[in-house]
Amino acid sequence: MTRRIVRTSIQLGILTFVILLLLFFLDNRFRVLPDAIHNALPAHHPGLVITDITLATCSALNILSSCKLDAAKWHRVDKDLYLSSAWVSHAYIHIQRKRESELTDEDKVIIDVRVSRLDPVISEKDQGHERWEQRPGGIWLKRTSKRHASDSQKAITAVDVLFGADAVEARPSWELKHQPIILPNPGDRPEAHLSLRRGPAPKVEKPTLRVRKDGKFKILQAADLHLSTGLGICRDAEPPTMHSAKCDADSRTLEFVGSVLDSEKPDLVVLSGDQVNGETAPDAQSAVFKYAELLISRSIPFATIFGNHDDEGSLTRMAMMQLSESLPYSLGIPGPGPVDGVGNYYLEVLSHKAAQHSSALTLYFLDTHGYSPDERNFRGYDWLKKSQVDWFRATSEELKKSPLHNQASHVRMDMAFIHIPLPEYRNTADIVEASGKALESPTAPGFNSGFKQALVDEGVLAVSCGHDHVNDYCALAHSETEKVGDEPKPELWMCYAGGSGFGGYAGYEDPDNGNKGFRRRVRVYEFDINEARISTWKRVEWGPNKGDTEKRVDEMIIADRGKVVAA
Repeated sequence: MTRRIVRTSIQLGILTFVILLLLFFLDNRFRVLPDAIHNALPAHHPGLVITDITLATCSALNILSSCKLDAAKWHRVDKDLYLSSAWVSHAYIHIQRKRESELTDEDKVIIDVRVSRLDPVISEKDQGHERWEQRPGGIWLKRTSKRHASDSQKAITAVDVLFGADAVEARPSWELKHQPIILPNPGDRPEAHLSLRRGPAPKVEKPTLRVRKDGKFKILQAADLHLSTGLGICRDAEPPTMHSAKCDADSRTLEFVGSVLDSEKPDLVVLSGDQVNGETAPDAQSAVFKYAELLISRSIPFATIFGNHDDEGSLTRMAMMQLSESLPYSLGIPGPGPVDGVGNYYLEVLSHKAAQHSSALTLYFLDTHGYSPDERNFRGYDWLKKSQVDWFRATSEELKKSPLHNQASHVRMDMAFIHIPLPEYRNTADIVEASGKALESPTAPGFNSGFKQALVDEGVLAVSCGHDHVNDYCALAHSETEKVGDEPKPELWMCYAGGSGFGGYAGYEDPDNGNKGFRRRVRVYEFDINEARISTWKRVEWGPNKGDTEKRVDEMIIADRGKVVAA
């Protein structure tokens, strides 16, 4: 009996193996299995695959030329490779794409791309037995019609264009082609590069912010990066050159910020507006990826708000926030729809103990918009709207009632970040001289919507902004009604970060630099949860003395035991 069972089991196993093998060969040739099964296979990426890429050029002088191919067959990547800056010429990448389930035996899937003047068979040693297909612009495609090629991680599933000799790719699974697309009469504008995604779009996991085991949490605020499409032009650089090299704004900015990141090792980076210099960013996506890659490559979470220049380029605020949301380590979100602006949100920093789900610190981010909507009555810049102030108050009150807050075993602290300073920054009597310099008048809104008072009412300890590049001071606001001893009670610190980017202005004389130009800088905030203390300092890009760039500039304590304190 036992032998019969064993024999039957072996026969069934062999039969099952033969059937599965037969199905494999049939499906490999005729795709007989249903799509639902294919979509469950690990190597499969449902959606679109790219079957062809080409370049279409056109000229206003040639009425027969067209930059739009047959829309039934081709999808245009809607970026003019001349960045709409050529007098008469335009060029666009077009792709053919199909759903994998719709591929026929005649369809070919792209599995590799080169950009070169020569056939890769000639220019690359290991390509002697490969067949490459040429397209305009120096584009070479390797395509295959083999079954299941679209299941391979080699299959190209998306195509984009980025610009500039310093272009970088920040998205996972994407590959930037460093050889630029070859165009007739390219001029001196930023060069265009193909960027390709292989396989499916990966799921982006968002990090959880936690206090370190030593009870500390460090934030680096980088204000006013002013990055461009391409290398960028240095403005008011101090010194004008570094190591006898020509000053390219973006590379010098990113090198500075990168060096401070490596030194300070922050737990979070706050990008407080004007990351993109809209006027010189005809492709804002290329500028965004430069600062994003700097942080993603170091595995540093970052939060983003926008300034008055970010959306002056090719992308709206919402488009930039959605782009940022798609990136690893990015924590910024558009915020609630009914509230004015894009980028009104908060982040919780949790206790360092994973099992202890309680908040140690709440960070608020609000959109200060751009230019005044009522220039006749309130010249200059826009202000925080009533809906934003109401949202902040309601959110703060709701959080105070939540278990995340009221079950905390330590003194909690709150802070806020904005781009354009509040009107109260103009109160020169509040400026603490030891905190930094006020080299220009604050360009705050003409209308006061009461946000400073809302911050005080809700117990926020400090607010920090950017916008005015050569101001890096902190001002201490005091209560008009409460006193500590004989002195008015300190109620809120209002700080500037100072400008960090060489693509923005800085042409003011700095007494700390021998009345020469203002040195770029970033601000650091360190929260000691054990002591309920906030310390802050700045780091500068350059100094006349050895060690200046490693020093903590104007270091001071602004909160202790969970209370605002005078420095």
